[in-house]
Amino acid sequence: MNSLTEALRPAMDDRASTAAAPVVKLMQPQDAARWDAFVQTCPEATFFHRAGWQAVIERAFGHKTWFYFAELDGEIQGVLSLCQIKSPLFGHSLGSLPFCVYGGVAACNDAARVALDAAAGELARTLKVGHLEYRTILPAHPDNPAWHGKELYVTFRKAITADDEANMNAIPRKQRAMVRKGIKAGLTGEIDQTIERFFTAYSTSVHRLGTPVFSKKYFRTLKEVFGDDCEIRTIVKDDQIVAAVMSFFFRDEVIPYYGGGMPAARDFAGNDFMYWNLMQAAAARGYRMFDFGRSKLGTGAYDFKKNWGFEAQPLAYEYRLFASTAVPDNNPLNPKYQMFIKLWRKMPLAVANVVGPHIVKDLG
Repeated sequence: MNSLTEALRPAMDDRASTAAAPVVKLMQPQDAARWDAFVQTCPEATFFHRAGWQAVIERAFGHKTWFYFAELDGEIQGVLSLCQIKSPLFGHSLGSLPFCVYGGVAACNDAARVALDAAAGELARTLKVGHLEYRTILPAHPDNPAWHGKELYVTFRKAITADDEANMNAIPRKQRAMVRKGIKAGLTGEIDQTIERFFTAYSTSVHRLGTPVFSKKYFRTLKEVFGDDCEIRTIVKDDQIVAAVMSFFFRDEVIPYYGGGMPAARDFAGNDFMYWNLMQAAAARGYRMFDFGRSKLGTGAYDFKKNWGFEAQPLAYEYRLFASTAVPDNNPLNPKYQMFIKLWRKMPLAVANVVGPHIVKDLG
């Protein structure tokens, strides 16, 4: 019997005691296709469970990853992708997955779930991390005192239809007026195969917010790894960039993930038009769920998405403490980062685009 399975067996709870124990393995290149086939059909899985994230994280950030899967009789029963971040500024952590809004175990039965949990705990102890984080949508360990929650993030998801008029009318009146303002201004959406125009809009926007920017390499890698499932849409007026968004497509969902606008976006409701333009195009292609993504409570992004008529759904992020004594608080709402944010906004954009990637790679 596999030695890792022997090590995991004592940790399995009574729910799995009557089932055969799955074998936990690390994903190899030849396993990627069947990993993704499982993710495509597992109800708990998301775009952020795809195998390609291993290449993205390791190539763009240089972090070490472990992509575990639980297998029984040659069939994958569950997956768990983990990444270690070891930073003098932000601590030592193991998470599923940094740079992704959803994560944790995706499994089709309790035996696989318990086995993968045990593998993650064993790895966390071996690495001597401060904490282990799962970015779950729903609570994975609601009655387990070893796991801690934090009320900070929500997600916004809403069904869309093939009918443009119905989708437009579902937007509340004031927000609908902003979308129409962009339409009347003559804005148009264009699909790019390179990240250059997108990066200009995105880096300008996050600098204005006082946030370090990701590297161009990261965005290029996302496009290279995920291909047509990663779309770059640029909003223009008279051939000038107004805004841009990088979106992911998964099953019947469209996920606008990274977006930003130039100063002109405010004059022409560029960001409002951008999301409508994406929604309209995705609906025409048969996508039926618009995932507006994660936002922090009490932020402008949260209010913007609420204005579209989307209901906030709390995200059940969970933390298991190992060397740490408290749940981490590495987010811009933490008062200790406010001075940094103010100084960052004053930094020249060209300098911020060079320095930012070295900082943000450890934030996750």
